[in-house]
Amino acid sequence: MKNNALKKLLPYLFILPAFSILALVVIYPIATALVRSFQLDDGTYGLDNYAYFFTNEIQRNNIIYTLQVVVITVVLAIGIAYLLGLYLRFSNTRVSKAIGSLYLLPRFIPGLVAVNGMITIIRDSGLLSRIANAMGFELQLGLMYNAKGVILMNLWFNIPFATMLLTAALASIPDSVIEAARDAGAKKLHILWKMIIPLTVKDIFIAATFIFMSNIGSFTTPYLMDGNYPQMLGISLFSEFNKGHYERAAALSVIMFLLSAVSAAVYIYTNMKEKDWEKQA
Repeated sequence: MKNNALKKLLPYLFILPAFSILALVVIYPIATALVRSFQLDDGTYGLDNYAYFFTNEIQRNNIIYTLQVVVITVVLAIGIAYLLGLYLRFSNTRVSKAIGSLYLLPRFIPGLVAVNGMITIIRDSGLLSRIANAMGFELQLGLMYNAKGVILMNLWFNIPFATMLLTAALASIPDSVIEAARDAGAKKLHILWKMIIPLTVKDIFIAATFIFMSNIGSFTTPYLMDGNYPQMLGISLFSEFNKGHYERAAALSVIMFLLSAVSAAVYIYTNMKEKDWEKQA
């Protein structure tokens, strides 16, 4: 009996050190922040810290602005990455091979270096503007201190990542399937809409989920390139913490987590549906 009990406990004993570290560095801080987010100035607990972000016009606009920037980033990044993935998958030219070898390079450039480099190029007194002045005309891109510049920088970071995922998904589609459809008389757009996209829709959702989660709390890009108002939630969180409003900062952290949880739920749902499709097949 003792040996059987020990065998049952042995797997849990093996994972206990890892779980203890996870509880210490992840679970405990999350639980502490969650409890603190309900704490009020008088020592009681309530929803005032959460209500502040939805009733205060500035904070409400920050949430709306962040969601707008992130959603636009997701849509553009997925759209461009999918087109690039299709080109890499179905083209065998020297250009496509060169792009296939180089498109991941932006992922290896540190974020702060990439943002600083972009600023020196696109700001109104940057490289492009100086080149235009040397050629005799004035160029003001207007990409600094607004959402356009933040979205442009987000695309720099996210298109290579999304392209990597979607190219892998497209590469898993057998050539025989596409050739059979062509032999049956299907046109390119019909093959794309009826075959290729349905076979890669799960990967599209996965890529969109990771892009959404990575940008909802972004800090470096909006801190260096965005304006003072409205602010991305990462900057708003930083401001609340610097002002000593730790309970409000905790509440905003929970709000950001819940926004990310929505995209995570989509990711989990698509994976569950894939298992159902596999069973039906």
